[in-house]
Amino acid sequence: MTQGRVLIIAGSDSGGGAGIQADLKAVTALGGYAATAITALTAQNTEGVFGVLPVPTDFIRQQMELVLRDIGADALKTGMLHDALTIETVADVLEAEAPGVPLVADPVMVAKGGHALLQPEAVATLKRRLLPLAALITPNLPEAEVLLGRPVPDAAAMPGAAEELLGLGLKAVLLKGGHLPGEEVVDILATPAGVMRFEDRRIETRHTHGTGCTLASAIAAGLAQGMPMGAAVARARRYVRAAILAAPGFGKGHGPLGHGVTVDPGRV
Repeated sequence: MTQGRVLIIAGSDSGGGAGIQADLKAVTALGGYAATAITALTAQNTEGVFGVLPVPTDFIRQQMELVLRDIGADALKTGMLHDALTIETVADVLEAEAPGVPLVADPVMVAKGGHALLQPEAVATLKRRLLPLAALITPNLPEAEVLLGRPVPDAAAMPGAAEELLGLGLKAVLLKGGHLPGEEVVDILATPAGVMRFEDRRIETRHTHGTGCTLASAIAAGLAQGMPMGAAVARARRYVRAAILAAPGFGKGHGPLGHGVTVDPGRV
């Protein structure tokens, strides 16, 4: 398996549990090479997001172009893009510099603590410009409800919702069901070839900060390494589950995962 180069375009998390920090750890733990273009700085910890400082779009463009023209990328991952101008800038660069490179787009809208990470007026731009470029989008249920403009009330409604998202002109959708109550966590992967259902027993823990970022970057690592979509999703879900179980227990709120769970210090 090739190492796989992943360019991650997302925001920074000062607490290290989500965002660029989680993305870097996940790709590295799975044997890939991660490069970054940072879209925003956040002041946050396990208890919430307390400040957001957007990065100027010209500088986002410069970061992306310099990485793509030198190091290159076998896959791309987007996370927090914050506003419409950032989305337009990222889409422009991807179209010009990385045509055909698979993109995993995590439509980050709200932090786990409730802080808005995407301006409401930017949702239409996200749907129009970025999501059609993606090989896969990875919305959770609240994000899917925003994209669809309707509720997704239970697990039984998830396959239909995922297929409806495909109807927006998307190539593949991983609809994540972790927000639903119950002992089982269900995710639905919808592609033009059909629907795959993934199911695991819920881990009762508060240490789940950054699971969405981590999952999307883990999938991107798999695609960069040449894995088929279904296999990349399955491996990424196994990795996230292991990282939750290996969580270090830090913080007073939603704690971080144990991202280094696959790294063997004895081999260093």
